[in-house]
Amino acid sequence: MSDALINGLAGAGGGIIAQLITYPLQTVNTRQQTDRDPEKEKKKLGTLEHMCQVVKHEGWERLYGGLTPSLVGTAASQGVYYYFYQIFRNKAEDIALERRKRGIGDGSVGMFSSLVVAALSGCANVLLTNPIWVVVTRMQTHTKASKKVQPSQAIRTHEEMPVAFEPPPYGTSHAVQEVYDEAGFWGFWKGVIPTLIMVSNPSIQFMLYETLLKKVKQRRALNKNGSNAVTALEIFLLGAVAKLGATVVTYPVLVVKSRLQAKQRIGMDKRHHYKGTMDAIMKMIQYEGLSGFYKGMSTKIVQSVLAAAVLFMVKEELVKGTRLLLGKNAAASRPP
Repeated sequence: MSDALINGLAGAGGGIIAQLITYPLQTVNTRQQTDRDPEKEKKKLGTLEHMCQVVKHEGWERLYGGLTPSLVGTAASQGVYYYFYQIFRNKAEDIALERRKRGIGDGSVGMFSSLVVAALSGCANVLLTNPIWVVVTRMQTHTKASKKVQPSQAIRTHEEMPVAFEPPPYGTSHAVQEVYDEAGFWGFWKGVIPTLIMVSNPSIQFMLYETLLKKVKQRRALNKNGSNAVTALEIFLLGAVAKLGATVVTYPVLVVKSRLQAKQRIGMDKRHHYKGTMDAIMKMIQYEGLSGFYKGMSTKIVQSVLAAAVLFMVKEELVKGTRLLLGKNAAASRPP
């Protein structure tokens, strides 16, 4: 099994576990980003308050709306990302070694090269998986609300009370059909421009992570035992710090992406309908000010930092375990 495939599968596994742990936070954050209700804006609910409101009015299941396609998207995104990341990383390392042979550099991959590798991997990921995330955003922002029948039209029970009925469950197929009816085939690539810009998020994240990891290993190697092994807890903390820095820098672009991928309110107030990326940016500035680009940022920091830390930790442990297992299998298959 190639190193790229090992990293791809490990990244997918780590991403799924991180997604399961942090999904309710992600749902609340997406709603905060796409909310344009002035009444709700006045209340400014915190993360836990918002979560309680969803549970109270829509039930626990709405915190996990879109979980199935999200898990598919996470596995696909992390798998694609880490697969291409390892391929590009290997090529960058080969180039660095060749440069050292010519007396240029120390043979290690620098910060700029790490940034390019992460950016190329992110672009491949975005172009292949954007349709999944459009569907996930629709399902996360769909609100479940029962519709009460008017007394004059109600179906009377033996108590002569109006009956409330629940709308049919909003599933993946409904979201897919809604996107297609609204914008056709290309509707599944809504928000792809800001999403491509968001490639800078994992690029910055991985640049910070690789740089911090390299420094930790270098300091560890100076110890008496000469070992540069890094613990799972250290990986967790390094991943958290790297994601925090990347999230703070790129959050406004993430808000624009979510606005474009959420259901468009055609025929209503023009501020609720965006024709494209620039139109969304200009309307947000005009009607909401710069603060609109930072809606739900505290929730996102908690969710993304926790998810990234878990992802890095699980992914590294899976890679180690897989390599160890393959090594043992290879040793056992050798003739005595």
